[in-house]
Amino acid sequence: MKRIQIDAVEPAAYEAMFVLEGYLTKSKLSATHKNLIKIRASQINGCAFCIDMHIKEAIKEGENPRRIYVLGGWRKTDLFSDEEIAILKMTEELTVLNENGLTDATYQEATRHFDEHTFCQIVMTIVTINSWNRIAISTHKPLP
Repeated sequence: MKRIQIDAVEPAAYEAMFVLEGYLTKSKLSATHKNLIKIRASQINGCAFCIDMHIKEAIKEGENPRRIYVLGGWRKTDLFSDEEIAILKMTEELTVLNENGLTDATYQEATRHFDEHTFCQIVMTIVTINSWNRIAISTHKPLP
């Protein structure tokens, strides 16, 4: 069944989301950090549209495909740095809020690696991709 596409019916809503994306382009986060957040949250949420888009972007920006292949099992590999592990923990905990939200342990680990501005930028990246996932999933956004 074809679903209503928000970008076609309410383009101002998409424009507002792109304002957040514009903010994120000015953040201190590396492309690698942003891509890990976007891919991992999209995997958790099961958003095929976003998984496809962000994996293509990550590879285009130089990410090692091997790291993408094992991203769902990041806890069982040594392919990710301590900073990336902190980001992945934050991404998982803030994507699946009904479990524990952002735990004190993850918060403390993140604030050891990142200053308060970078911490906020990580949170906003996670919030933004989760919003995009919900838009794409609810409207069955077709793959390009």
